[in-house]
Amino acid sequence: MDPNYNPPQDPLNILHEDAEVLLVDKPSGLLSVPGKGPDLADCLIARIQAAFPQALLVHRLDRDTSGVMIFAMTPHAQRHLGLQFEKRMTRKTYVARVWGAPSEKSGLIDLPLIVDWPNRPLQMVCHKTGKPAQTEWKLIKSQGETSRIRMHPKTGRSHQLRVHMRELGHPILGDPFYATGPARDYPRLMLHSEELRFKHPQGGRSIKIRSKAPF
Repeated sequence: MDPNYNPPQDPLNILHEDAEVLLVDKPSGLLSVPGKGPDLADCLIARIQAAFPQALLVHRLDRDTSGVMIFAMTPHAQRHLGLQFEKRMTRKTYVARVWGAPSEKSGLIDLPLIVDWPNRPLQMVCHKTGKPAQTEWKLIKSQGETSRIRMHPKTGRSHQLRVHMRELGHPILGDPFYATGPARDYPRLMLHSEELRFKHPQGGRSIKIRSKAPF
């Protein structure tokens, strides 16, 4: 049993729905897909398929990350969207609150990542065996001991934004894996998928779906 898994029971927040795609606002604390064991069965894809049985998974967000997630409503849309993610044709925007204030206003973090096997699911930087990972970031505003950052991941590695910001010296607030001290003492991970841009599987027009950060 996982006594720490107590996902929010908010109703589904549908951001966009049509015959090919469904976009929802995932709450923090809810798994995207089932974990191992019956106590981790409650997840976003299960809740969505209860209302939309035809919905298919395209990508995932970490359990503690909130914000825009896209699901396919047909196998064609799943293939189409899957290729867009694989070929980095989508544009993902995240907003986070981090500890401290960066000395620069923006930058590109280019640090290869690999799973830290003895400490799974943690990831770590490894210049020998890590997979390439790049994150563009921009400072929005500093407020006291914390700052608000906007990020565009150019790759999609596990925990990429969380490790990259920690390596920059500004861990994301409330991160149970990578933040320490006062940076960790927040009610949730302050990371939100703010916007997703993609080509619609039917006709290829460019679509932009946004969700305002709740913090």
